[in-house]
Amino acid sequence: MSLSKSLLLTMTLLLLSAGWASPQDGEPDAAVATAYRLIDAMAAGKFDEAVADFDETMRKLMPAEKLEATWGVIVEKVGAFKGRGTARKEPVGALEAVFVPCRFEKFPLDAKVVVSPSGEITGLWFNPAQPPVVYTPPDYVNSDSFEEVEVMVGEADWLLPGTLTVPEGDGPFPGIVLVHGSGPNDRDETIGPNKPFRDLAEGLSSRGIAVLRYEKRTREHALRMLSSGASLTVKEETIDDARAGVGLLARTDKVDPKRVYVLGHSLGAMLAPRIANEAVAGLILMAGPTRPLVELLLDQFEYISGLDGIVTEAERKNIEMVREAIEQIEKLDPSKDAPKEILGVPPLYWLDLRDYKPAETARGVETPMLILQGERDYQVKTVDFDGWKKALGERKDVTFKSYPSLNHLFIPGIGKSTPAEYTKSGHVFLEVIDDIAEWITGQ
Repeated sequence: MSLSKSLLLTMTLLLLSAGWASPQDGEPDAAVATAYRLIDAMAAGKFDEAVADFDETMRKLMPAEKLEATWGVIVEKVGAFKGRGTARKEPVGALEAVFVPCRFEKFPLDAKVVVSPSGEITGLWFNPAQPPVVYTPPDYVNSDSFEEVEVMVGEADWLLPGTLTVPEGDGPFPGIVLVHGSGPNDRDETIGPNKPFRDLAEGLSSRGIAVLRYEKRTREHALRMLSSGASLTVKEETIDDARAGVGLLARTDKVDPKRVYVLGHSLGAMLAPRIANEAVAGLILMAGPTRPLVELLLDQFEYISGLDGIVTEAERKNIEMVREAIEQIEKLDPSKDAPKEILGVPPLYWLDLRDYKPAETARGVETPMLILQGERDYQVKTVDFDGWKKALGERKDVTFKSYPSLNHLFIPGIGKSTPAEYTKSGHVFLEVIDDIAEWITGQ
């Protein structure tokens, strides 16, 4: 979501961190105790002990030596392990997901340990820590007008849990696949107390549109994505799964396969022209960059550093670091040795995006488009919106709209938008929901 902080992919700190609970009183239950044993063994470097509770599949996928290497990558990214907080649990069918807050030197992470009824560990993920969120639906959501179905998106090795909201009735209904912004987002694109993708899904399904949202690959398969290292590009991060979502929605009962749309937000909007294929009926771009990603990063660092009128030495160094990265990316040569990472990202990632011009690519996409922009957005600015207009403004099948009071999440506010704004609860603006629904109906 936050481009200024999210280019470290899986290990992004979303300008927020979870509070740390004090150790719980009494003995933990069996599932929590299993999760604690795993974390403690990894922290102590005892990886043979760490895999002792793994089931057969986990032992094949993550033997002790591979778990040790993966833990090393995590520590390299986020610093030394400093301790764990009190776990919480969630049911996952017959299984239990145990979330263990883990303190690292640089960023807090949540370890998600899935435990079977027999006490075996069937899954392990590390995700950026998030505070618990109590979601209250906005007034424009009518929860009686749609049903929620849990689905799996993608192929066997990269399956992603998702939620499909389907309007009540026989259909067939138009459908939308929601594509996340940068960083390891969940299916709701949660940031602080805000869940813009849930707002969109439930708001649009209340208006007769089926909506699919899913966990992003860099969140659900964080460890494996880290292990993919130098080969990572936006194809693996975003494009493949978005196209899989389109296919799933097109095969869904009550959804019209000829009316499946892609709605991309931020990075998802930037990549939407690359996601589009013959199965996509149209694109909805929300806060889509038309400038290079690293240029936006520099812009955001400069903006945030200048909010208080004082640029500290640390802020100056960050700005200079991004400027140096821009020069490195411009000089990258696939035939020559390159640095292992640039801004925490493999060079191939930057090479893949370096010559990509979203607005120019969109010219060759022969489907209708709706392009939306919040005018208070400091992450993707009106200059990007103007880039879409310049490239597509003469097309009659492309609609543009901007909203004076909205920020990057399309939540209304007053005055200059700041990172602190994302810590306040809000909802996607009603007018945005209605504009999207009306545009879809008009197609």
